[in-house]
Amino acid sequence: MDRERAWLLLTEFTRSDSLRKHALAVEAAMRAYASRYGEDPETWGAAAMLHDFDYEMHPAAPQHPMKGAEILLARGVPAGIVHAVLAHADYSGYPRVSLLDRGLYACDELSGFITACALVRPGRAIAGLEPASVKKKLKDKGFARTVNRRDVYRGAEELGADLDEHIGFVIGALVKVAPSIGLAGPAA
Repeated sequence: MDRERAWLLLTEFTRSDSLRKHALAVEAAMRAYASRYGEDPETWGAAAMLHDFDYEMHPAAPQHPMKGAEILLARGVPAGIVHAVLAHADYSGYPRVSLLDRGLYACDELSGFITACALVRPGRAIAGLEPASVKKKLKDKGFARTVNRRDVYRGAEELGADLDEHIGFVIGALVKVAPSIGLAGPAA
């Protein structure tokens, strides 16, 4: 599945700019990890882009991502991508069996949390954000309270990554796409 097809599916079902930016952020992290692990960046990027594509229609469990998976299968999305989309939700009952599944789970909540950290920085820029700052914010239960901290910690663990290194890696991936996800800071 190529990026253009995934983007068309995402934008067909997702109107929210913030959800689209989240998809792009997770995509950047997943493509970076795919390259690191010698996996297919197109597959990993498509899974990331589509993991929440149905969220506006079905914002609550158990409809999300179950109903979305039905749509993806009907549209001919490869089964491995659909499985990763299902497995990114703990309540779905789909185990994370592949590296793709574990990567998506590890990058989803963390990408959202890192975005929140960047948005409260002066200039709303991700460049210069340090893993230590992100870890400090993770301990503040009042900050970005909708982000499940357990998922962040468990995601790194399931991926077999040190949390500091994982945070730094995802920050690095997001820095590369900062303009498209609204985290480039003020225009020069």
